[in-house]
Amino acid sequence: MTVIAAFLYRNGQRVRRVAIDERIDCPADKSEFVWIGVADPTAEEMQTLARTYNLHPLAVEDALKANQLPKVDLYGDQLFVVARTAHLEEETICYGETALFVGQDHIVSVRHGSARGHGMLRQELEAVPQRLAQGTDYVLHAVLDFIVDGYLPIVEGIEDEVLTMEQQMIDHFLGRDDVTRIFSLRRQLIRFQRILVPMHEVATKFVKIDLPCIDAEARPYFSDVRDHVRRVQVMVEDLREILSSVFESSNLLEQQRTGDITRQLAAWAAILAVPTAIAGIYGMNFEHMPELRTRYGYPVVLVVIASLCTLLYARFKKLKWL
Repeated sequence: MTVIAAFLYRNGQRVRRVAIDERIDCPADKSEFVWIGVADPTAEEMQTLARTYNLHPLAVEDALKANQLPKVDLYGDQLFVVARTAHLEEETICYGETALFVGQDHIVSVRHGSARGHGMLRQELEAVPQRLAQGTDYVLHAVLDFIVDGYLPIVEGIEDEVLTMEQQMIDHFLGRDDVTRIFSLRRQLIRFQRILVPMHEVATKFVKIDLPCIDAEARPYFSDVRDHVRRVQVMVEDLREILSSVFESSNLLEQQRTGDITRQLAAWAAILAVPTAIAGIYGMNFEHMPELRTRYGYPVVLVVIASLCTLLYARFKKLKWL
């Protein structure tokens, strides 16, 4: 059964369990409402909910497909809200969807692919009856805040990995696996931003636009959700910049180290060229060459070679080529 929880609340207190096909006439003062939570529902279950709470067919279709970007749609006196959940699975950000049908006397949450259920959230709200008694808009805020709070651990985990990668880049060359991971993280963060931007727009609508079922007193709560989304957005933008700088800095350091090695090779080649040139000249085996029959010619040549090599070595050392 995909129905996780379905309860009637009155003045902030849980009254009893309700069936998804049970329509309850609640007073208009928002003191009494039904909160139903379903996960991966079947089409038949959604149709039952649609008949019971007069849900719009287009919203029901979107809730079943579970491939929507975050949005807020208005159907008469009902709100249809789509939010995207996110969680990490083996170093990959995976996404789910939570659709919410909000009316004066009911709120129905439809979850797909979410790793975090709303059971704990429901318990926390039930522990504060005075807040739950304020109506479905406060439950909507709590669900959105719960979803957005799930973003932060993901970003913080990636941030720790990126900072570690940045330190490793300073100590040694980035390997192929490191470079592949950098590009993988950049792709994931770009996709994450595509979720965060409309989530920020959703929260902004609840703050700035008059919507049914949303009291003016609830707007500061949605403003807090918007601030949390914006904080995550800034962190994601910073991480993308750090990843780019890690890759670029690694390339610069690699070029610098390659240049150092090239200079060292060039310096040793210049030093070895001295004995090679002198030995090459006296290895030509002509009969009439100067100093061939000089008694001390060999040690003199060795001294000259050693002196020139030492001079070149000292010069390159001073230039920091060696």
